[in-house]
Amino acid sequence: MDFDFSDDQEQLRDAVRKWVDKGYSFERRRATVAAGGFDRAAWGELAELGLTALTVPEAHDGMGQGAIDAMVVAEELGRGMVLEPIAQAFIASSVLSHYAPADVQGAWLPRVASGEALVVLAYQERKARYRLDVCEAKAASAPAGYTVTATKSIVTAGDQADAFIVPAQLDGKIALFLVERSAAGVTTRGYVTQDGSRAAEVQLANAPATLITTDGLAALELAVDTGIAATCAEAVGVMDKTVALTVEYMNQRKQFGVFIASFQALRHRVADMKMQLELARSMSYYASLKLGAPAAERRAAMARAKVQLGQSMRFVGQQSVQLHGGIGVTDEYIGSHYFKKLTQLEMTFGDTLHHLGEVSAHMQDTAGVFA
Repeated sequence: MDFDFSDDQEQLRDAVRKWVDKGYSFERRRATVAAGGFDRAAWGELAELGLTALTVPEAHDGMGQGAIDAMVVAEELGRGMVLEPIAQAFIASSVLSHYAPADVQGAWLPRVASGEALVVLAYQERKARYRLDVCEAKAASAPAGYTVTATKSIVTAGDQADAFIVPAQLDGKIALFLVERSAAGVTTRGYVTQDGSRAAEVQLANAPATLITTDGLAALELAVDTGIAATCAEAVGVMDKTVALTVEYMNQRKQFGVFIASFQALRHRVADMKMQLELARSMSYYASLKLGAPAAERRAAMARAKVQLGQSMRFVGQQSVQLHGGIGVTDEYIGSHYFKKLTQLEMTFGDTLHHLGEVSAHMQDTAGVFA
């Protein structure tokens, strides 16, 4: 795929890469994991770079940039395995700017842009298995607005967030609500996930909520698709660095008195890793370019991209471990952390098997149209 970035996008990439290289060392990341998997100071640094404001409309103190700019940022943060969830800022700005009423936009989007408010998507339920139309959470009208009762799982930085975007059933239909973490009836239980980032179980018991939209399923699909595009880009950055680490190791490791990078069989395996990386990169571009497409087309594109990214992540991660040998799975070596990151990203916003089913269903629907 021939894809040229603008000068501004290249400057953005360079700025984020410099911050990752100089300001987010592996040692800092390890300290953040040990402290719980989220660093509010690092989140503030991302905000100072303008990254939390990147996709927020200019009318609400944002930069008003698009999906490609977000892709560039996510890819570079992926290279450093940055734990702080910039994708959630992209999701919040997308959902609120497209679906929230003007007063809600005015109250929250400037805070998202400044980094003051971390607003995260809380949508996963234990019985849903990645299906967005399965939602047991309930909402009800209240004198001051609405209340929501729900249990949401694996909520990104859930016990650190300032507010949640929550889908819940309202009058037999999924609606989308904004619930503040400080509200009455909200409890969270935080934990560190496999890749070192932070998540939480979130329980809402008649918690006061602000209605974002009654067209909740469509808004939730946009939120998840925005997250998928960011996840794909992040995964490309993680794989890019994984391949580089593997090549560097092979150029240093000797066996039988020679560098293992000289073994033809191993060089072929690295070539296969690079091929999978480039396939993933192209599909990441495809996903970001399709974010503005009609909903059905956008959803199909995200599923296709996630299938390829899932296959590529698994291949690159496993080959890296095998080419490293035992050191590739030790906690002291940075490569093992890239492997764990790839493993978790493969399951984020739906695993490969789920999205393969989505692709298959879309193909059947399309075949029916042309039959």
